[in-house]
Amino acid sequence: MKKFFYLLVALTIQSPFFSQTKDIPEKRSQKGFAKIDFLSIEMPFTTIPNEQNLGFTGIHYNLLLNKSFYTGIGIYGAIIGSRGGFFTLGVNAGIKKHFSKKFYIDTGFHFGGGGGAGAPDGGGAFILPHFNVGYQFKKISLNSGWSYINFFDGGNIKGHQINIGVEIPLDYVHADYKVTENKYELLDLEKTDWYVNSKRTSLMIHFNNLMIKGEDKNINVQKFNGATIKLAGFELANYFSKNWFTFLKVDGAYDGIRAGYMDVFLGAGHHFKMNKKRTNILVKFGMGAGGGGGVDTKGGFLLYPDISIEQQLYNDVFLSLNKGFVTTPDAHFYTSSFGVGVKYYIERNGVKTDNSTFTLGQFKGIDVIVKQDLYFNARRDKLPNENLHQISLQLNLYVNNNIFIAGQTSFANFGNAGAYAEGIIGLGIKTKPLFHRSTTLFSQLLTGAAGGGNISTGQGLIIKPSLGVDCKISKTLRLRTSGGLVSAVGGQLNSPFVNLGIKYNISLLKLK
Repeated sequence: MKKFFYLLVALTIQSPFFSQTKDIPEKRSQKGFAKIDFLSIEMPFTTIPNEQNLGFTGIHYNLLLNKSFYTGIGIYGAIIGSRGGFFTLGVNAGIKKHFSKKFYIDTGFHFGGGGGAGAPDGGGAFILPHFNVGYQFKKISLNSGWSYINFFDGGNIKGHQINIGVEIPLDYVHADYKVTENKYELLDLEKTDWYVNSKRTSLMIHFNNLMIKGEDKNINVQKFNGATIKLAGFELANYFSKNWFTFLKVDGAYDGIRAGYMDVFLGAGHHFKMNKKRTNILVKFGMGAGGGGGVDTKGGFLLYPDISIEQQLYNDVFLSLNKGFVTTPDAHFYTSSFGVGVKYYIERNGVKTDNSTFTLGQFKGIDVIVKQDLYFNARRDKLPNENLHQISLQLNLYVNNNIFIAGQTSFANFGNAGAYAEGIIGLGIKTKPLFHRSTTLFSQLLTGAAGGGNISTGQGLIIKPSLGVDCKISKTLRLRTSGGLVSAVGGQLNSPFVNLGIKYNISLLKLK
């Protein structure tokens, strides 16, 4: 292991980071769409008499690979019923065909893993095929139809239901991954297709704390005695005007209560600038799903009002402090939220901007990885130990050609642990391309929150080092495999693991 690490460091010596070439990279366009859908799932009889239907809502992003075929990823969470904290992650694939100018047919499937909240989810693996009819409006489309869900790996959740969804087009532009870290003068970029308005995006890694509040008779107050749930997670925001933005926020518990709590929010906010744009105040409101770890959020639907203040640390990097609330609509679960984070702002994919300080454009690498993990003989708190499988999504943002920041979320899909999930972050290092630029070696160290499914993670903090290799398939796709060790700081989980997946890599233009 030590020899491999020294070799990896030696191989990261790279070519000069500043590109003087006048050959501006081609701007490529990728069509895609975001979707929010809802289905009401009839629950089998278990420990809850006359249990009402599980209201399941999903957030998806799909790429259109041609005029009809699409594929992507999606995450579901419970918002109605008695299973707050029930979450899944999966992959989508389907075909959309218009049979008139406005009407279309959409047929496809979703495969994933997850569970939670004491539901009969088995190992967590499930399928969700659908057949919908849709109507295209000017900027959005609505569709509805038949779907079928089946937690087939020992679970008892299965049945037919009607689904309804709303879609919005969400295209993006990019360049080939090979131009990552190349820099160009703005004057040169202004003579090309990159001369369009830039778009603002921010990514924040944060630590949040939820202090449980309420009356003494409240079941959460009684169970946790006003405990503070410590969370780690990330927030991705995209600006659709100068000051208005939408955001996606995901958190998981790592301390304060037993492992398993998680929340996901989708919302919008307004950005106020002051102090020569070095200080920001952000007002946000989100809605989403949450629960787990023994927390009673009823159906799982949560509200999230918040106010944050940010102070510039260096260029595009800001320190953020936030104060708000996370609560069910009836305050059955009611907490005061406060936390701290580090946020990175990006002006991307265009050179038109009202900020006159930018002089360069630099291409930054992005990786999106979907993979399947195998944990060998994963330790359980009560049940016999056995292998654990999970589906995983990882996002890498490159600091330079060799160092990247990584964020990963994973959900169990085989191995009798359907409620197990992870949300981890960290750093990685990779070599320059080897063997005719077809192969890359890498190492990464991730840490964060994990729990549920009777896996022995204590209060939820895990550490996950790994080594791996990826091989080129096409300009944007690579085959990726790695192995390592996952260990719980406060629990008995200490398992070697291997994984195999697909990596999608592109470059985005960032102004400097």
